[in-house]
Amino acid sequence: MPQAAAHPRSFVLASSNPHKLREFAAILAPLDCTLIPQSQLGIDAAEETGSSFVANALLKAHHVEQHTDQAILADDSGLEVEVLGGAPGLRSARYAQDHGSALSNLDYLLSRLATVSDARPRAHFVCAVVYLPGHRRPPLMFESSWSGYLVRTAVGDHGFAYDPIFYLPEYQCTAAQLAPAHKNAVSHRGRALQQLLAFLTAVGRA
Repeated sequence: MPQAAAHPRSFVLASSNPHKLREFAAILAPLDCTLIPQSQLGIDAAEETGSSFVANALLKAHHVEQHTDQAILADDSGLEVEVLGGAPGLRSARYAQDHGSALSNLDYLLSRLATVSDARPRAHFVCAVVYLPGHRRPPLMFESSWSGYLVRTAVGDHGFAYDPIFYLPEYQCTAAQLAPAHKNAVSHRGRALQQLLAFLTAVGRA
């Protein structure tokens, strides 16, 4: 486990997704740090060839590490639908095609669900976060998941990707109906990043 006297004041985020950047920034706000999307450094997206969310997050982080000595944050996340054998899973961001849009991915998932009889298919969002401290020090990994079931009609204006059909019975709404601060407190990515935040806060106090 990497040791340091204090957490970095800036991180390169191994993503250029504006929704993801906004969530990272909101959750990590207590660190008073700067997040730099990889596109700002002219770094292209890594090829996601890993066999797990952790493996893909590591691939993204190490890809960025080839271009900078700064601390790096990367994540890989996706939706696993039980009745579809865990699909879309690792292909969640490109389910409809290799470079599918969020809307096309959502529409394709709904078309797949139209062929199953389960009215409330169970589903789980999964997230793996990787933190590379920089200067070729070993990574730290944080994981979390979020369970609910899927509805057939998109509802809600918040969130992105599959959030409008991911229903949370404990809140009686979809993820896209949760206020952003609420979602960040309870989601798969939110809880994984809260683990990272707790670690970095403890390091900063050491």
